[in-house]
This record gives sequence, structure tokens and C-alpha cells, in this order.
Amino acid sequence: MTYPFRDRAEDWALWLTRQRSATGTPGEVALARKLADRIAATPAVAGAEVWTFPCDDLLGRSCCAALVRGSGKDTLLLTGHYDTVADDDYGDLQPVACEPEALQGALLRRLASPRTRAEALAKADLESGDFVPGRGLLDMKAGLGAALAALEAWAIRPDRRGNLLFVAVPDEEVTSVGARALASALPQIEADKGLRLLAAVNCDCVTDEGDGSLGQCVATGSVGKLLVTALVAGVPAHASQPYEGLNAGAIAAALVARAEWAPELADGTNGAAGIPPVLLSLRDGRERYDVTTPGTVFATWNVLSQGRAAVETLAAFRAIALEASAGLVAALASRQEAITHRPAALPAISVSTLSDLVQSLPSEAAARLADLGRGLAAEGHSLPDQNRRLAEEAWRLSGRAGPAILLGFGALPYVAVQLGTGEGAMQFRSAIDRARAATEAAHGCRIGTMRFFPGISDLSFLGEGDASDLPVIGANTPAWNATGWDGRIANLPAVNIGPWGRAYHTPLERVHAPYAFGVLPDFLHGIAAELLEPADGA
Repeated sequence: MTYPFRDRAEDWALWLTRQRSATGTPGEVALARKLADRIAATPAVAGAEVWTFPCDDLLGRSCCAALVRGSGKDTLLLTGHYDTVADDDYGDLQPVACEPEALQGALLRRLASPRTRAEALAKADLESGDFVPGRGLLDMKAGLGAALAALEAWAIRPDRRGNLLFVAVPDEEVTSVGARALASALPQIEADKGLRLLAAVNCDCVTDEGDGSLGQCVATGSVGKLLVTALVAGVPAHASQPYEGLNAGAIAAALVARAEWAPELADGTNGAAGIPPVLLSLRDGRERYDVTTPGTVFATWNVLSQGRAAVETLAAFRAIALEASAGLVAALASRQEAITHRPAALPAISVSTLSDLVQSLPSEAAARLADLGRGLAAEGHSLPDQNRRLAEEAWRLSGRAGPAILLGFGALPYVAVQLGTGEGAMQFRSAIDRARAATEAAHGCRIGTMRFFPGISDLSFLGEGDASDLPVIGANTPAWNATGWDGRIANLPAVNIGPWGRAYHTPLERVHAPYAFGVLPDFLHGIAAELLEPADGA
């Protein structure tokens, strides 16, 4: 159909970008209602049902929903997040960070003499007229703009069959409060609105440093993520009497060195290389300086997975910890003997889990730990910080002595999801392929396929995945109750199809406008038509 996709998607995307909505700010809290009001006032979707529903988090954030009905119950969900990372990294350009037109001129003046390859590429991109800058425009308000343009086009489609449901959610950048609320709300939305959800498209962005051949794609899955933690307990000693203890910092350093890029934790599929674990944080448990060796150290790792179970991840980390700690003990014993010329007898370092530690606490200590957990959650500490504090307190309350390594998890898990092989998923896949062929012919472009979205995303709470190991994760996450998550994922046939661009989360963030505003909304509308109004025999 003929529809001014470019104008409408751009209008929505630029309007959304001008609404500052960094995660956790009042702007983010207010945007769901502002967006709902603008959708309701848009003539093209005058008949849409528009509402918001709460995420039930401490900040009072909400999701914005709009439903354009056709005949029947069959429904396609288009969704994405409206929060962004903060914009203080723009420095003196912060006042125009969310004003794409003004920012483009300011950046071009600043990039007149580029100092790096990244700046030279950004200058060429902005001068070409094909890229538009702005905080959150790429990640991911252009995706929402494309979805809203597709919603408008669906609303004016004559005699349409099926329904298009648009939902914009907050908090993708931190703990996916919005996507989790959406997954929990969908069964009730289906029941209340008389819908049958067939599939979902998440419209998050993909980066591409080239010509878009990678960014213009359908991602049929999204990797899972665990934040693995280790509470390392040493045997403190005065710095002048090192042989009387075992330094928690040295134990942690050995573990960190062994775990970094550990190949056994890089689980690629279909011959593709996986992404290995990397250390994200490392800190000792002291609040002030003294000359006693650290008693505890807490470390966290980003561990991505394309389907490996949490139990397998813990087992692999346990093996790594045992190897690293045994190697350290042997090395320190050898060094002590070389210095003192006497036999050294260092204790073995035990390796267990936070679940074992917490479950061993007597009832009074467990109650004190629970009280601390409620207090930390009420104070608004991040989940990793809550888990660190609770792990350290559980160790103190246990009365155990080091040396020890206690493994666990420190944040909300992201489930690995993949478009399945069931009848509904195969019908969705076929609809995407037919729409893709039509879109490529109409726009003279190519839209590829990638098996996994290159990063964590809200797709983890919408797509088809296995969340059966959440009890294991929860038992080893001391602050699990603070997540507020009921463990539900939507388990819909779901993919990610969004805009592409470069350098998101940096001041050079920019979106490729011809694809985001022209091709993408047409493609999304085509998918809806092919899925909800398939031709005979399709």
C-alpha cells in the first residue's frame, strides 16, 4: 500500500527523542502517559484503543499500549523500549543531546578536524545526510517510530483482518522492568481485549560500522545473560606477617585471571564462536585503609549464553575456581619455601555456592539477613550492590572461616530465546520471508538474518525460551526477592527487527535514516499483513 512511512516514522522518532527519558529519571516515568496522549490525538489512529498499565516498581513507571483492531482475534505485537542511557556524556553539548537538528550542526562543527577514525566516520556520515544523531534516537526511539508508523498504516487499511498491538516499555537499559511487566500482563490483555497473540516483533537497534548489510536484519533469537558473582573470603593478616593469613585479593586475582575469556564458557552454536565471560567489577570489603590484608573480595562477571543452563554455568565456574585456587596455593607455598627455606602448609580453598551459605544460616541469622535485604531494596541500591552486601553479611553471620570462594549470581537473568520450529513459529517465519522479499523489491535493499541479536535485549522476556532453571538462579541470588519478577516469559514466536546505525551509548550515536524511517516501517507493516492476512496457500 502507499503510505508516507518516511514522514510519519521520522515525525514519531524525532518527537520521542526530544522527550528526555533516561532510565530512572522523572522523564522516563512521565513518557508513557505523554506518548499515550499523543497517540490518542493522532488522526490516523483515531479509532485505536490506547491505555497505560503499571510496571509495579518503586518509581511508578508504566507501559504505553495502543491497539488497532481488525476482524477476528489474531494479533501481532510490536514493541520496544522508550528509556535511554543518560546524556551527561555529551558535555557542553548536553542541552542539545536530544534535539537532533541542533545536535547535527553542533557535532559537524566539532568534527571539522576529526582526531580519530571514529570521528572521521561520524563526520562523513553526518555530512552525507543519511544519518541523524541524538541520544536514544538509534537506541531505540527510531524503532518505536517505525512501529507507530506501521500502526498508523494498519489503521487506514480497508477491511483489515487481525489486530496490531503496540506496546512501549521502560527500563530496558537496567533491569527490563517494562518487558517483564508486559510479559506478565499479556495473558490478561488477551483475555480482556479478546485477542489471540500470534507473534511479537521487538524493534531494538543493531550497530553496523559498514554499509548496513549487517544492521539490516531479522534476529531470530537473543542471547541469555547471567551476572556470575564470587564472594572470596581470605584469612586476614597484618601486612608484616603475610604467612599467617591468605590474602582474599590474591585469591580473587587468580580466579579473575583464569575466568577471563574462559573458552569453556563461550557456548557458540552452529559453528559460530560464542562470547567468553569478562570481569565487570572487583572490590574488597573494606571501607577504610589499614595494613591488614583484605578479608573479602567480591567479583562479578558478564556471562552470555546461547542456551547453556545456569547449573552448567555454575559447574563450569566451580571447576575454574578449583583450578585457580589450587594453582595459587601451590605457587604461594613454593614462594614461601623459597623465602623461608622451611616447608609451607597452606590451607586448601573451599569452593561452594551462595545457596549453600544462606541455607546453612540458623533462623535468627536468616531473619537478620532478610531484614537487611528489605532495607537495601527500599533504599534503591542496584541489584549487584544489594547482592554484594547480602553475600558479605551472610558470610559474617555464618561465622565460617576462610579461605573460601562462594559462587552465585548478582542480577536479573536474561533468558536465551530462539524462534522455534512449532507451527506458529513456522507461520511467522514464512510471513517474515514473504514480507522481506516484497520490501527488498520495493526499496532495492537486502535484509539479512542473524541467529542471535548481538547483545541482551527485552526479547529475552518475550520469545521462546526455557526459564526452568530460574529456581536455581533465585536460590543463588541473595536479593532475588528485590527483582519483583514472577519468572514469567511470554514464550511467543518472536524476533527482533529494528533500525541500524552507529555508536549508541556515545555522543556520536546516530541512526541510518533511509532504512529506519523508510524501509523499516514498510517492512513491519508488511509482516503484519502477511501474518494476519495471508494469501490463499501462503
